[in-house]
Amino acid sequence: MNDVCIDLIISTIIENFGSEAAFYRDRLGVSPQSWENWKKGFSNLSPEEMQKIKNLFSDYEWTLLQKVLRQTIIYPEKRTIAVAEFRRMKTKIARQWLNIGLATVEILDKKEENDAGQYLDMRVSIDYGEWGFDDILNFRLPAYIQQQIDNEQVALLDWVNDKLEETYNS
Repeated sequence: MNDVCIDLIISTIIENFGSEAAFYRDRLGVSPQSWENWKKGFSNLSPEEMQKIKNLFSDYEWTLLQKVLRQTIIYPEKRTIAVAEFRRMKTKIARQWLNIGLATVEILDKKEENDAGQYLDMRVSIDYGEWGFDDILNFRLPAYIQQQIDNEQVALLDWVNDKLEETYNS
């Protein structure tokens, strides 16, 4: 697998699980050696394990990841900024969708076992009214933004416009 793709996957794993070990041990059930061998291209993971990796991303995010990979092939100098570019484009697309009224934004009430309330999950989605065809962008954000939205009476849409890129990409 492409090194840039591995970087994007690892970034998403750390964002969602806190560490690679938490993911490969608890979600995949593979040994540290198997994980390292896969990252280095020395071995493959099973189709089921690869599906669990792909499920870290929505269909739309997986497509965006592929676009970023293509850009790093066309423009090799972008390889070093691929993760930042992926994150930047997610925020840019989400803001665009919301500003033109295509999407809705929601805070998901989802607690992870190892997440002591430090993060909240936000979803920006376009609903086409057909099961399984929605376009979705997911963001894991620091929990303190919930207080900004609740206490300061800042509308979620306004917060996304003003602070999403800064908060998500910091």
